[in-house]
Amino acid sequence: MGTSGPKYQRIKDELRAEVARDEYEAGAPFITQNQLRERFGVSSTTAVRALNDLVAEGLLVRRRGQGTFVADPEDRVAEPAPAHRSGVIACIISGQGPYQSEVLRGIESSCSERGLRLFFSDSAVHMTDTGHASHDASLARQDQVLHQAVEDRVEGIILYPVQGAPDPDVLDEIRRLRIPMVLVDRYFPGLAIDAVTADNYDVGYRLTEHLLADGHERIATLWGETQCTSVHDRMTGHKQALRAHDQPLLPQLTALRSYTALSEDDRKQLLTDLLGSPEPPTALLCAHGFAVATAAADLASLGIAVPDEIVLAGMDDAGPYDLLPLTSFAARLPAREIGSRAVEQLVTRIAERTAGEDPYRSAEQIVLPVRIRTRESVPVRLRTVAARRP
Repeated sequence: MGTSGPKYQRIKDELRAEVARDEYEAGAPFITQNQLRERFGVSSTTAVRALNDLVAEGLLVRRRGQGTFVADPEDRVAEPAPAHRSGVIACIISGQGPYQSEVLRGIESSCSERGLRLFFSDSAVHMTDTGHASHDASLARQDQVLHQAVEDRVEGIILYPVQGAPDPDVLDEIRRLRIPMVLVDRYFPGLAIDAVTADNYDVGYRLTEHLLADGHERIATLWGETQCTSVHDRMTGHKQALRAHDQPLLPQLTALRSYTALSEDDRKQLLTDLLGSPEPPTALLCAHGFAVATAAADLASLGIAVPDEIVLAGMDDAGPYDLLPLTSFAARLPAREIGSRAVEQLVTRIAERTAGEDPYRSAEQIVLPVRIRTRESVPVRLRTVAARRP
């Protein structure tokens, strides 16, 4: 098989040539999806797409309950592509928590107002008590449910992506079929797909400014996910705020590492190393509520009280509960508005496709403002009780 062009296209070209050479008899069963995967070393999505295209071109025919067969030469005419299922939206969200729930509420409410039916799937699997899911399994699950949305010919897709790159073949298929898609919370760099996000750069910048104004010149960052645009944009904002206030960028404090994915012993060792350095941080800028809760518990077990000895700040609402009383500053993301604006954008793209236009001709990134809350704005403030040091 050649090396140029998409994999599914190269597979189609080779199979088409084999049929033209009469290597498969008319009416005979054709190579199966699993055989294609083994022979060409590709994913199920790529194999299915190649077979689907050959069926659409009339080279193959499907018989219900029997499989795929080589079409008779006189019957080899292209079949019309299945129509999109009117009013059906696929919503694929990564993980569960207050933030994701609010995004989903915005999506559900906006779909209900427009009479749209919503099919929901959670792409995260093996969720842990720190809010983490198995990355490879979640990415595979996301590709699976995206492929199912393609097979179902939904009218549109709203996707809250897991971290990492999705299968490019399934994205190509979505675009080829002109199924509009809108991303929420994060985007895919370099890919022209609509996205609705919070101003994550502003999250990193403004929280850092608040901490600096409060006298904290040494701020360590603790992350959850590390391979998504929301995290990278927040880190960029954090670093830019440090530069704007003439603060040095110290690698040990600004490292992009996953704190919540570590074991308890490794987390405590990381905190011990940070706090035992010659110039220890006085504030921890945490990725989300899960990181805040985990850091507070780890610090307490190390005999370090919050906020008396070190303060915490939270970059978003993802977590088991509202942790603002435990933080000095926390960002409030416009979660419900993100969901409703995603539906609004999707409906616009569906209308464009109905009018014969390409919904991917000019992708937009809609960035919504965030709000920074302070510890003084809540009626109850919490302190951790540090464990007794040996």
